Amino acid sequence: MDESSLSHTRWKCQYHIVFIEGAICSDHVHLYVSIPPKICVSDFMGYLKGKSALMIHDKHPEMANKWNREFWARGYYVATVGNITEEAIKRNIQEQQEESKTEDTRR
Repeated sequence: MDESSLSHTRWKCQYHIVFIEGAICSDHVHLYVSIPPKICVSDFMGYLKGKSALMIHDKHPEMANKWNREFWARGYYVATVGNITEEAIKRNIQEQQEESKTEDTRR
């Protein structure tokens, strides 16, 4: 079992997170993450969305007028991974990426 540890805690908290529609890209983002139990998922997502929006804005300042101070859609989907393997999650994400590419070529 692949576990992490803090000073008095051993843990394996893995999540599959999907968030939708950035201002530039109309697709969605899949993440497979391991978050320590002392950090709640909503705090992690707030930090991730906030920092990534700032980084994207810094990298593409010419697109600043395309969004009105909110880059990512507000919501997200999260599921605990449970007993599914990391490889299965990665395979699922890869398959969804391939399906998305196929749909893009049809457009």
